[in-house]
Order: sequence, then C-alpha cells, then structure tokens
Amino acid sequence: MSVTAADIRARLRQPWRHGQHTDFRGLTVREPLRLAGLELSGVDFSGCRFLAPIDVSGARFNGISWFSGARFCKDADFSAALFSTDARFEDTMFDDVAQFGASEFRGIARFDRARFAGRAEFGQATGYGNMSFQDCRLDGPVRFAQARMLGGFWCERARFALKTDFASTEIHGRLMLRGARHGQKPLEARLFAMSFGYAVT
Repeated sequence: MSVTAADIRARLRQPWRHGQHTDFRGLTVREPLRLAGLELSGVDFSGCRFLAPIDVSGARFNGISWFSGARFCKDADFSAALFSTDARFEDTMFDDVAQFGASEFRGIARFDRARFAGRAEFGQATGYGNMSFQDCRLDGPVRFAQARMLGGFWCERARFALKTDFASTEIHGRLMLRGARHGQKPLEARLFAMSFGYAVT
C-alpha cells in the first residue's frame, strides 16, 4: 500500500499530543518526501519503503520517531534533525547516502542491525542517551568526526568500513567494542579522541 508525500506532510504537521502518534507502518512512499525544518508530531514509519529521497534536515520530532525495519532506497537526509525521544532505526536498510550530521538525539539512538550500503554521515552529532550500533554493518565511507556520545557507544559485533573517520569523537559512558571490526581489524578504543567511561573489548 502506498501513501502520498502530501498526505504525510499534512498529518505530521498536526499539533503533537503526548501519547499519540501517526501510524504509517509498512507503507510504500514513492514520491520525494520533504519535511525539512518542520515541527513533526509522533510517527511510526516502521517497515516502510522510501523509493525516492527523503529530506528531514533540521526537522524536530516532538513525539516518537520510529523507522524500525524501514528501507531507504535513495538519499536519506536527517542532518541537524532533533529527536526529542528515542530514535529507532534498528533493522533499517540505507541503500544510498545516509546523513545524520549535526543531529541531536535526546533519547537513545538505536541503529542495531542496520545496514548502510553507501556513505554515512554522523559528524558533529550529539547523543544524550546511548547510541547503539550493535550488529550494524557500514560498508561505505563513514564519518563520526566531532560526534559526542554522552550516553555511551554500543557497537558490539558492528562492522565499520576501513574508511571510517572517528577524529575528535568523544565517548562519555560505556564503550562496547566486543566483536566490533574496523575494516579487517578489531575496533580499538584508541581511535576515539576521548573515552571517559570504561571500554569492553
């Protein structure tokens, strides 16, 4: 079942009410979806397929923001977006560029088992809750430069491409490295500029 971009925009621009969200689970979005800079009510896009680019840059998710098991077939731009509660991207597939640069996660940022086929940008992102990439696979160039993970970084068994930039990345809290790989080598704590918690290897 498909839904129009105009319908999504209209329904997500309704005033947010605590405990309520719009359910788009399992739908196919065939048109470019532009939500850049908007105030958005809670939404569940779990299992959706986005066949065209999606631009949510600078938007504010006031309620839930769930994309579990979704598939982004084209560019997905979440740069400078603000996630007021947990952002769920577990089991999500990014076939093209995924941009989360300068984004702000006020709850947890969950990317467990996600797959990034193209370039992934997390530079200057801030996570106040745990940022979890357990069993995640990032095949393209990845940038975490100057990201701040104030609730820890959980990347057990994650696979990071060799071209992953961790320059000036700060980890405050647990750093889970068990089974994580950087290219063909184990991911090591020394790659991060600062790690104030304990590292599990």
